Amino acid sequence: MLNKGLFPAAGYGTRFLPATKAMPKEMLPIVNKPLIQYGVEEAIEAGLTQIGFVSGRGKRAIEDHFDISYELEHQIAGGDKEMLLQDIRDVIDQCTFSYTRQVEMKGLGHAILTGETLIGDEPFAVILADDLCTNSDKGVLKQMVGLFNEYQCSIVAIEEVPPDQTASYGIIEGKEIQDGLFKVSNMIEKPAPEDAPTNLAIIGRYILTPDIFDIIRTVKPGADGEIQITDAICEQARKRMVLAYKFKGRRFDCGSLEGYVEATNYVYQKQHQISVE
Repeated sequence: MLNKGLFPAAGYGTRFLPATKAMPKEMLPIVNKPLIQYGVEEAIEAGLTQIGFVSGRGKRAIEDHFDISYELEHQIAGGDKEMLLQDIRDVIDQCTFSYTRQVEMKGLGHAILTGETLIGDEPFAVILADDLCTNSDKGVLKQMVGLFNEYQCSIVAIEEVPPDQTASYGIIEGKEIQDGLFKVSNMIEKPAPEDAPTNLAIIGRYILTPDIFDIIRTVKPGADGEIQITDAICEQARKRMVLAYKFKGRRFDCGSLEGYVEATNYVYQKQHQISVE
């Protein structure tokens, strides 16, 4: 049963300094809701209600956000502001939250391995809050959970990117076994455009089987001298089937200033029923 979601959230968010000097980048608001709450709500829609966070120093605000603030609720009880807390109350009521710390920043693979204590021997999803994903029908994770229930293997979400941007992503190579679904034969982390086998880039949604933890333990540092989850999943693909899914929907890279502003404008327009075409 797939019901656990892991949020790596220990990074420094240096691209958003000075805003992130004292505030986690995951708590930056998209309109009136922190970025990480969108990811948790997507997980809930997919049936994932056991939520784990791999955090670090200076991330206390995340823990406080997914908790009840008795003083605040007392102050606004009975007023017109009380309804503004309804969404986060619903999230808190539906989920259990657990936390562990990544003491050293050694890459996404290392962050996921740090979360093993929260996951145990079960399949799980990994959600990177930097990627805000929207779809009018089913969220990206819900789409992927449906595929996992059918294939029972690790799955990564992918999208096409301009060929000159491959050096910013993990890139997959594989055979398309049905429309938008690829059986992975190779993955390369941040290849130069001339070395990239395709322009199919991995984005921040994964479903992983628990054998990935033992594989990560054996992976040597890769691109940027970090433990790359791409390298671990590539090794997993040599032993068993791994799928890459070209998801339906739209993704905003909120780890960049341009993507963050674009996402904010999009969500604002949606909330106010302004055309976003």
